[in-house]
Amino acid sequence: MAHRILTTHTGSLPRPSELLAALAGKHNGDADPKLRAAVRACVERQVRSGVDIVGDGELSKPSYSTYVSERLSGFAGRGRLPAPADVEEFPTYEARLFSDPGIAALQTPLCVGPVAYVNRRPLERDLENLRAATDALDVKDAFVTAASPGVIALFLHNEHYRSHDDYVMALAEAMRAEYEAINAAGFLLQIDAPDLAMDRHMTMAKADLNQFRRRVELHVDAINAATANIPARRMRLHICWGNYEGPHHRDVPIADIRSELLRARPSGLSFAAANPRHEHEWASWLGVSLPEDKYLIPGVIDSTTNFIEHPELVSERILRYVNAVGAERVQAGTDCGFATFAGMTAVDPGIAWSKLEALAAGAHLASSRIRTTVARHSLSAP
Repeated sequence: MAHRILTTHTGSLPRPSELLAALAGKHNGDADPKLRAAVRACVERQVRSGVDIVGDGELSKPSYSTYVSERLSGFAGRGRLPAPADVEEFPTYEARLFSDPGIAALQTPLCVGPVAYVNRRPLERDLENLRAATDALDVKDAFVTAASPGVIALFLHNEHYRSHDDYVMALAEAMRAEYEAINAAGFLLQIDAPDLAMDRHMTMAKADLNQFRRRVELHVDAINAATANIPARRMRLHICWGNYEGPHHRDVPIADIRSELLRARPSGLSFAAANPRHEHEWASWLGVSLPEDKYLIPGVIDSTTNFIEHPELVSERILRYVNAVGAERVQAGTDCGFATFAGMTAVDPGIAWSKLEALAAGAHLASSRIRTTVARHSLSAP
């Protein structure tokens, strides 16, 4: 259908309680059959909710970044989860944020040796489970998330490599195997790279903007090197400023890093655009000439609050981007995941699914309005 805005999301969706127990180290013996059934149910619910480009909900992963420690060599022990600078300014809120069960339970091992991709079984299991679900439900397109070299380095601190640069490039070479396997399986590869924005108010909080831009350039170089063998159109890149309901007053504006983001090879760019700190940034895309192969996936649903967005508002948010870059360059997404860390409780599971339904309803409204506008222009043409 011409001028239909496709819908998708960022990756993580609510995990069933039995999977949370398995991820916590309980009942591991029967986790796999439960996981396959849960992925099937998750995909089926996405389809019912109106999501066009679905994923496996990251149901098998404790988080979108730290999961790599069971697939890569070189990690051991437990490091400290870094606190964002904006949150540190408000100690009472910091204590509340870090008491969330999902965040409190997160394991962040350290890099203590050379990294290499040594355990492919979890990846193969995830690809098999998603393939079984999409085949059974006749889903046309699906994506699989994978951590960027930079976000791994952000959460799993380096105690082995001589420099941050060396560590990130070693991670890029190691993760190449996962990226290429996802593409070879016929899925869209989503590289999760919150570091490209979030690290500005984390490890780079005391650096100046130019220093941070150089860090972003390095991390983009690592992504580009690791994905050199994958067609750009079969990839998308997700960036955000941290998926937490917090101050965010130290977030770097997207306009300040846009040129670096658009240099990354993936064609799709997914980013937070619905929360109160970034909703206004649609205007920064006005007059921007996107590279020919690029399209935007703005978040039009907030992933940190329990408000269910009205479809009219969702439509309005979508149409702002359509007016800025064109309908053919826009898909509708979410700011981030709804269960970034297993057990995270910020958004009620039932509300998360209702938000996806609101996403689909808003995209339907936006698509109808685009088609009406096109028809009017056609009738008025000489």
